Amino acid sequence: MSSGTSSSDVTATGAPRPGGSGLLGDLTVSRVGYGAMQLERLHDDRAAAVRLLRRAVELGVDHVDTADFYGDGFVNDVIREALRPEDGVVVVSKVGAVVDPDGPFPLRPAQRPGELRASVEANLKSLGVERIPVVNLRRLDVGPGIRATGPQVVDVDDQLEVMTALRDEGKIGGIGLSAVSLDVLRRALPAGIVCVQNAYSLVGRDHEEMLALCAAEGIAWVPYFPLGGAFPGMPRVVEQPAVTEAAARLGRTPSQIGLAWLLRHAPNVLLIPGTASAAHLEENVAAGEIAFDDETLAALDAVPSQSTNILLG
Repeated sequence: MSSGTSSSDVTATGAPRPGGSGLLGDLTVSRVGYGAMQLERLHDDRAAAVRLLRRAVELGVDHVDTADFYGDGFVNDVIREALRPEDGVVVVSKVGAVVDPDGPFPLRPAQRPGELRASVEANLKSLGVERIPVVNLRRLDVGPGIRATGPQVVDVDDQLEVMTALRDEGKIGGIGLSAVSLDVLRRALPAGIVCVQNAYSLVGRDHEEMLALCAAEGIAWVPYFPLGGAFPGMPRVVEQPAVTEAAARLGRTPSQIGLAWLLRHAPNVLLIPGTASAAHLEENVAAGEIAFDDETLAALDAVPSQSTNILLG
């Protein structure tokens, strides 16, 4: 693992960058990265999980998103084994929740400053590094997903105080925000935010104003659930007629069309689609090659947006 990559159109290993290059703070990464959460599905086949990450590097992926609570440390441990310093991969982690196997949901909020510090330390240990290039503070202000209640409702200033202290100590590099509201992002800007991770897709464009603010401030926009459909009631990109028609016309899959639209929609978008399948990984990476004519893009832009603000608990 590494804290940075080359600024050219190839990665540290010489692979072309899928989707071209983008900025994550002061780090240059491929615009199509990899979200490692799905590696948890390979818990019983660790070798397959390692091979999948190695294949991602071969395909030009040098931005990997993870968390210590993915697979209760399993995913970070696989990353530690699979990635090498010479790969130049920027590993981004997150804090703000912990595993809760006996609870109503598999995760519970861990928003208090002491919990954030403990989560960073857990990530450092499971990744086997002394510094994590970027750590996202998952705020739980907006859905979809779990919400913070009671003592877990913490002011962002108190959270950023510990995050900036960890940055000053050299344990983390950039600070990101996740599941965050526009007001909280505005309040957090003076701390130096390098990325925002919110649910966002062709069919769930709740955060258009926040995306524009991020573009103006040089902040990477890293959408999770980029194809929608994560929870019941959420629309799915792949079911939209404009998407399936574009896929048929271009000889691509509907998922590829949804990912390619995100890359085209704003220059600061960085993708982290996840999968446990090597074939699906290759499809996701290939979405970075897709170009739309004006007619196709207009049809996709006209797809109605529906709210993604589904909160659990």
